[in-house]
This record gives sequence, structure tokens and C-alpha cells, in this order.
Amino acid sequence: MSKGEASISDEEWERFQREAEAGTQGAPEEPSARARMVTRRLREETARPEGWRTHQPARQRRGKGWYVVALILAAGLLFMALDPGRVTDWFSGGGSGDTPLAAESVRPDQPPATESAAQQPTLQQPFRGSPAARWGDGTAGITVPEARATGWMSEAQVSQALDRSRDFLAASNLDSGVLLGQPPEKAIALINPKQKDVQDYLATAFRAPSKDADPLMLFSRFATEKVRLVGDVVKTRGRITYREGKRGAVEVTTDVTYVYPVAHAAERSDEVARTIVRREVVMSWDDPAKVITEPGTFSLVSYKSDTTNGGCDNDTGFYVPEFRSARTATGPGADREVDPYDRSTSMNARMQGADDTECGTATRS
Repeated sequence: MSKGEASISDEEWERFQREAEAGTQGAPEEPSARARMVTRRLREETARPEGWRTHQPARQRRGKGWYVVALILAAGLLFMALDPGRVTDWFSGGGSGDTPLAAESVRPDQPPATESAAQQPTLQQPFRGSPAARWGDGTAGITVPEARATGWMSEAQVSQALDRSRDFLAASNLDSGVLLGQPPEKAIALINPKQKDVQDYLATAFRAPSKDADPLMLFSRFATEKVRLVGDVVKTRGRITYREGKRGAVEVTTDVTYVYPVAHAAERSDEVARTIVRREVVMSWDDPAKVITEPGTFSLVSYKSDTTNGGCDNDTGFYVPEFRSARTATGPGADREVDPYDRSTSMNARMQGADDTECGTATRS
């Protein structure tokens, strides 16, 4: 081939197309979704690959416009093969950058795309470099389904139960006073006072928190002598579902991930960390004719909590996040990896095989 000329045979071009469509070997795999129930320690995020790769086309040869078009098409095919999730997100209305995501109506089938490791959070942009930048603010990120008559409740009563279920999530995970350590009185007022085991747990959890009576299983609270919240926005993503439960009750399941940006308590510090909490709370709005309850309250059926960067092996009753400048990844289970933004698995699957004594490692914050 002489200098200044470039050409490829038909056989080479067909082979290239087939390889581009099939993808490349050795691409990074998604991390394990296994997680422990309460806390997990983050590791230092160094030398991570970029979220996608690019292909630089060859210089155009004069008089060969078809060749440039062919290379552009090839680059597009290669891009799709290397990062199909990003392309799917574009064409499904997901947008890019900070464009808000559509509401989560069903469980996603894959984790969100990985952002560049260089996109670190700041006091002005605390969700920078995180999928949460495109999530909803507060209750706006929690999808509430359309109400229909179910069990002992009419359509209007189901609608009210759904609204109060969301109110409980807001009062326990979004209320600024509760986040700063105040008692979650509004949230507790929505729990059936006749449910003795739960009331005993609540009384003990705030008086003498421990692994067996941890308020962080239901409520988000930070040790304000150590950290301060950055801004007044908590990013959320999740949904509420419901069905007819036992004795004709309306059983409501909430599955929501909350992202809290924090900085050191010292005002002069500008380093930002994020605590990420995914909770599943199942509530039963019981028929008072069949269950001893108080009007306007629900009984707790179950509750699960999975936390990233809340303090490893922590039983203080408050989240104690670590910062990059002092982060370690030691302790039992530190080699277990999890993506805290991955909502493609159920909470049961995510926590399968988890051990409360293990801290694990998050792949991103």
C-alpha cells in the first residue's frame, strides 16, 4: 500500500462487522449483588475504567466519501457492542447527563451505567458522578401506583393507604429533623401501637441501640458531631406496590433507595461522601373488624435495610460514613463486592448469604 492511501478488502470489512456486532471479549462484568443487611464499607475507587470507549476513525481519503460513512457506521456498531446499556437508555427516553429518569414502574433488568471515576462530588454538586444525579428529589423519586378496590378497602381507602405509606417513608428517611437525630415521632405515629413486638423494638432501639435493636433498620439518622448533610436534597428511586394480604388486609410493599450526601462536621472541610440506603418495608393496613389496630395505622410485616458507607460494624444508632481521605477496605467480607445503585435484583436475592458480621466492599459511591 502506498503512502497516503487506505483501503480494506470486502472480506476484512465483513469480518469487522461481525466482530463489532458480537462485542469484544474480556469486557468488565457486573459485580456481585450479594450484600449484608445493615452496613458496608467502601473501598478506594482507583484506576476504574471509563463508562464507555470511543473509536477514532481514520483520516478521510479524498474522493472516498463512502469510506468515511462506512467507518462511522462501524464505530456506531462497536459502541453499541461495548456499551449496549447506554444506547438502550438513550432510545428508551432515559436521556443523558442530569436529565431526570422516568419513574420506576417495574424492577429494572440491569444496573445503571457506570460514570467516569473523575466525576467526584462537590459541595455544589453532591450527586456528581453518581446515577442518583438523574433520580428524583425526595418523594418525587418514589412511584405510587394507581389505587383500586382491594381486600376490605374501597378505591378511596386504598388511595389513602398508599399516601400514608409514602408519608411514612418521608417521615422516616427524608425528614430533616430525623436525619439530624431527632425522634421520628411522625413515622412512629403511623405504626400500629397494638403491635407489641414492634413497639418494644422501637423503645429499645432509641434508648439502647444494638445489633438486635438498631433504629437504622427503619430510620435514617446521622451522627451530627461527625458529619453534616450537604444541601437539602435526598435523591430517591423506588416504587410502592400492593396486594390483598391476610384476613383481607391491604399489604403494601415499599422498595426504595435513598442517597445522602454528607461532609465532615467541620465547616472548613469540602470533601463530600455519600451514604446509600436501600430499604424494603412491608406494611399491612388491617381490617379493624379482624385485627386489633388503631385507625390510620399499619402493622409492620417485615423490614430489610442494606446500607453502603454507613459505618462498618456500627451499633451506635447513627450512620457514621467514611471519606475517601480515610477510607479502608478491611475486615471480614471486605472482598465481597456490591453495586449500591443496582436495583435489578430483589432485596431477598441481594441479601442472600449475607452475614451481619461482614462489611463487604461497594464498587462505587
